[in-house]
Amino acid sequence: MSTDVALSSERAEAPALEVIPGPSALGGGWKRALELLYVIGVNDFKKTYFNTALGYLWSFARPLILFGVLLTVFTTIVRFNIPHYAEMLLMNIVLFGFFQEATVMAVGSVVAQEAIVRKTQFPRLVIPLAVVLTSLFNLGLNLVVVLVFMIVLGVTPMWTWLLFPLIPVFLIFVTVPVCMIVSSLYPRFRDVAIIWTVLSTALFYGSPVFYTLSIVAVHHYRLSQIMHINPLAPILTLARKWMIDNSAPAPWSVGLLLGIVAPLAIVGLTWAVGIWIFRREAPRIAEQL
Repeated sequence: MSTDVALSSERAEAPALEVIPGPSALGGGWKRALELLYVIGVNDFKKTYFNTALGYLWSFARPLILFGVLLTVFTTIVRFNIPHYAEMLLMNIVLFGFFQEATVMAVGSVVAQEAIVRKTQFPRLVIPLAVVLTSLFNLGLNLVVVLVFMIVLGVTPMWTWLLFPLIPVFLIFVTVPVCMIVSSLYPRFRDVAIIWTVLSTALFYGSPVFYTLSIVAVHHYRLSQIMHINPLAPILTLARKWMIDNSAPAPWSVGLLLGIVAPLAIVGLTWAVGIWIFRREAPRIAEQL
């Protein structure tokens, strides 16, 4: 009888089990996350071209091959009356290529880092951010080629070239939340890889990469208005105006609401969705692998 009473008292005094949350998006703090971001980003950049015949030259070769194909098509078959068309095309391919490369690589990035994702306090957010950093290294190398190409073809340097560093900043601001969304959803929904490959290709043709929105407006005004709200459209338009043709229309030439406010609202919504999804999925990612 006394034994039963003792067991009952021990059970009553035993502390209740607490739910221990899984690793967060930035488990370990910002300082540790930034250190890991740099290490992973640099290592991934080196591994991308490791044991390849051309090495880092592939960073230039990929956009140049696409540039050559599109330039041939749109200067011999379909002609656009756009000043410095070749320079605009190459620059837009490189800029859009950063967004496309980062987001496509981000899809499977968490799964690819399964070994470290299973570590308790590893900050999950570092993985898609490292993909963006790796793509940023490629962008830097490619922009050197673009600058040389522009000077050789006779583009006159302008004071607005000093504003160009803002363009990669804008691109990063648009790219990061998309990477957060696709990388956190892929471990649970593997269809994300196929869906985003299709969407990013559609976005390439729906962005003013090899044409300008003013040309679209001539043939289909309503369509051009819809295309203006694409967050990548004002970035590519500004890059052309600042770097190639200062007389080219600015994004706000169609009105602040359509050219600036609407794209910013979409980016803001993407950030809100990206943060919410990543914070929700981060503690569960290891369970999905």
